[in-house]
Amino acid sequence: MNCLGTIVNLDMAAIPSESSLVEFEEIALNSPASSIAAAQELLLEYGRWVLVQPGGGHFCFGSLEEEVSDLPASYLNQNGGCLIARVNSVPAGCVAWRAMPAQVAANAWELKRLYVRPSARGLALGRALSQAVVDRATKAARNAVYLDTAPESMAAAHQLYLELGFIPCERYNDNPVEGLVHLVKFL
Repeated sequence: MNCLGTIVNLDMAAIPSESSLVEFEEIALNSPASSIAAAQELLLEYGRWVLVQPGGGHFCFGSLEEEVSDLPASYLNQNGGCLIARVNSVPAGCVAWRAMPAQVAANAWELKRLYVRPSARGLALGRALSQAVVDRATKAARNAVYLDTAPESMAAAHQLYLELGFIPCERYNDNPVEGLVHLVKFL
């Protein structure tokens, strides 16, 4: 796994916050190429954002690039998926999930890569995207959803997870980003 990667700077269109139309799309193998490209762009933007956060220097951008290059199969092949949010037809946020390894937590999912562009923050997209994963997990008869987050650099996300009923749990992965806490929501 290559931990080096190309960092590309993308222009972010301003997203109006008044009278905004919000749409969600689950990315599937037969999704339009434009939807897959939008999800890829959002996930890479998330990775670039993590890299500049405190402790983010240990984030493996190269592995994210590999994950993104095979989207959506990279999540579908792990019994998961990827969801994007659009505001007024402009890609504004994303989230992904995958099955937890059975030896770690049988019949559970891991919430991954929650990201909302700065121009769309304040519209409750992070909450809606996170809740969409929890709802899908419930519908799929999963017994829990796990995640890791960095409260120092992702304070709003950390608070959101606590408000959604996630609680601290033991470390369940080898994520090298510093300052992580591990959370679980039992369903």
